[in-house]
Amino acid sequence: RRPLSRAGRVASHFIARARRRRGTIMELHPHPAIPQKKPVLVCILDGWGENEYEDEHNAVHVAKTPTMDALKAKGQSFYRTVQAHGTAVGLPTDADMGNSEVGHNALGAGKVIAQGASLVDIALETKNMFSDAGWGYIKPAFANNTLHVIGLLSDGGVHSRTDQIFGLMRGALADGCKKLRLHVLTDGRDVPDGTSHEYMAKLVAELDSYTAQGCDAKVASGGGRMAVTMDRYEADWGMVERGWRAHVLGDAPHKFKCPKEALTELKKDGATDQYVAPFVIVGDDGEAVGTIQDDDAVVICNFRADRVVEISKAFEYADFDSFDRVRFPKTKFVGLMQYDGDLKLPANYLVPPPLIERTSGEWLAKNGLKTFACSETQKFGHVTFFWNGNRSGYFNENLETYVEIPSDNVPFNQAPLMKAREITAAGKEALLSGKYDVVRINYANPDMVGHTGDMAATVAAFGEGGGGGEENFL
Repeated sequence: RRPLSRAGRVASHFIARARRRRGTIMELHPHPAIPQKKPVLVCILDGWGENEYEDEHNAVHVAKTPTMDALKAKGQSFYRTVQAHGTAVGLPTDADMGNSEVGHNALGAGKVIAQGASLVDIALETKNMFSDAGWGYIKPAFANNTLHVIGLLSDGGVHSRTDQIFGLMRGALADGCKKLRLHVLTDGRDVPDGTSHEYMAKLVAELDSYTAQGCDAKVASGGGRMAVTMDRYEADWGMVERGWRAHVLGDAPHKFKCPKEALTELKKDGATDQYVAPFVIVGDDGEAVGTIQDDDAVVICNFRADRVVEISKAFEYADFDSFDRVRFPKTKFVGLMQYDGDLKLPANYLVPPPLIERTSGEWLAKNGLKTFACSETQKFGHVTFFWNGNRSGYFNENLETYVEIPSDNVPFNQAPLMKAREITAAGKEALLSGKYDVVRINYANPDMVGHTGDMAATVAAFGEGGGGGEENFL
């Protein structure tokens, strides 16, 4: 095998160390500073960050946050910062932006975890991806059927990266893939809005180079990540259904012969990259160029789990009933990674998932301590699934209480509180009940509203549920 890069060596070190620790007795000892028999509050201000530029463009700086300001003024015993990006949270380099998944993994585990992006980089660098079982599962489709690749087209590094998508496709081309179809989700959230045109142009050029080598390669369908396919935590199955209809059935309200033209037309009235309407690419005969059929291979090329679990269920489960699939092609379906280890979803994947053991939640449960965890829908999985090491369900249902407060089903900037008051009330009740040793809550709105780019709404989010509101715990 080829020698690993520095990122590969670091990831391998953490994996090996975790494996060596298996079976160690999990016994907690009294903390030297935290009082015994009193509940501990873990309050995640999701999306809150420090920035050296304290100006009118910094929502944390502009918002009225007297509680956080007072804590900061008391010094490091009350307020300090931690690095939440790059190698500090298991990403390949310090140039890689952090995100909610890796942040909650690191906080919940209390250690650095080699994350999905790093593991995919290693699998591509060593070419192990192309010899492992997942690749062997889809490879038989390359000669006479179609390889479909579905995923977020950007280099944001939060859910996916274009270099990894291209590396996967080049590996398929080298292994004899004759027909390739891309189902593109535009970003504008983890990368600047408007960059979808640039990414699409690069993708089309890449596919044209495959066509020149004898592979029929085209974009088949697409849409914005917040309009199509990438719902999470079952907040809006309609998004997933729109994706299924476009990707699988070739059915969408907008049809074009050219994917670059599709973006130009669908964005001309001011739509952002996140909310591009679903579209299908058609040939001269008006028929969709890339419907998904029996015996085709389908790859989800996002490495992050939360926004592809639902579409994975639609491809994987014969008894799926969250929406009418119209037809259910029997495909060779794989994820870039396994997105839910407890559900074994999907059953086949190209890169083994990170090993995250002995998380704080497991330690608490093993020692008989009771935990309460709460957030609204958009971040509920972060304070449960991601916090617990990408693990669904409870460690001990008798010791853990998880409360999900349903989201407002509107664009986040239209309701920037995002249930902050309800989260506060639930957390207060848990603290005052005397039932719990640890109360863990997540305020979703600084992160989710900040992603919309609406400055006024983001300032409102930071002021309420982000450290500034009078009802805030702190």
